Amino acid sequence: MSEAAKKLKLSNKNTDQNKELVQLFLKKASAVILDKEEQIKQVLCCLLANGHILIEDMPGMGKTTLVKTFASLLGLNETRIQFTNDLLPADLLGSSIYDPKEKEFNFHAGPLFSQLILADELNRATPKTQSACLQAMEERQVSVDGVTRSLPSPFFVIATQNPRQTIGTYPLPESQLDRFLMKIHLGFPGRDAEKKLLLGEDRSELIKNLEAVLNSEYLEAIQKEIELVHTSDPIIEYIQDLLVQSRSVAAGLSPRAALQWLKAAKAWAYIEGRNYVIPEDIQSVGVAVMNHRLSNNDHSFGKDGESLAREIIESVAVRI
Repeated sequence: MSEAAKKLKLSNKNTDQNKELVQLFLKKASAVILDKEEQIKQVLCCLLANGHILIEDMPGMGKTTLVKTFASLLGLNETRIQFTNDLLPADLLGSSIYDPKEKEFNFHAGPLFSQLILADELNRATPKTQSACLQAMEERQVSVDGVTRSLPSPFFVIATQNPRQTIGTYPLPESQLDRFLMKIHLGFPGRDAEKKLLLGEDRSELIKNLEAVLNSEYLEAIQKEIELVHTSDPIIEYIQDLLVQSRSVAAGLSPRAALQWLKAAKAWAYIEGRNYVIPEDIQSVGVAVMNHRLSNNDHSFGKDGESLAREIIESVAVRI
């Protein structure tokens, strides 16, 4: 066997092992967060696609439990940031403090310098504070006092926002929304799952007993494997058809949104155990990728982003 063949065989073996770890991750997470298999899969899809996710829900739906579960199973350090209307950008990024002994300024990193961030109630912060997250989410680095500092790797933001009608909230601008690969809802659990939740062990105790399934090295390897997931020309044309349709019923999706949609579809295919994308992968992530990019649209004709996204997917024929 040639060296190239040996390397390919080893690579395939590692890929199979990584896919098994992904399935084990989903199983363990679903044992803690009940009746939310689809949402867990969506959050993991965002992470593996190297994106960020926005969750819109009322308080008490299990968002913090979800983040802590992911942090434990991923072996990452996590930070919860409670956004309020008096929070300042420096409270997130950190600041330089003068040391009289050393006679110099020393930078003290803010809570944003963590691998897994729960940005809780993001839309309660002012636009100025919201904008402090833009560079961090897009470039994985921040500029403070004229110095650019890299954030930890991996860097993953799970942000939550309250519904628009909630008192004391500021709408997230399009530039902020576009930094999120997906927007989802957790919602209420089913009756059986809620009964099991009420009678079962405390979720915080379950999280304490969780052992990491993945780590930074595995995540980096999986993300590289996802980049190699095959997309055929008909799949690319199908995405383009969806983009054209989005621009006819609304202002439409940007090229950046299109690239993120493709990355999410590749990650979904990988989670499903395939090394190629099919139309169902595009559709499975489509609503979550589109809805927040359409919801603030002036041309949405009174419909919410989720309804528009579903209409777009349903109206475009699959020509494969």
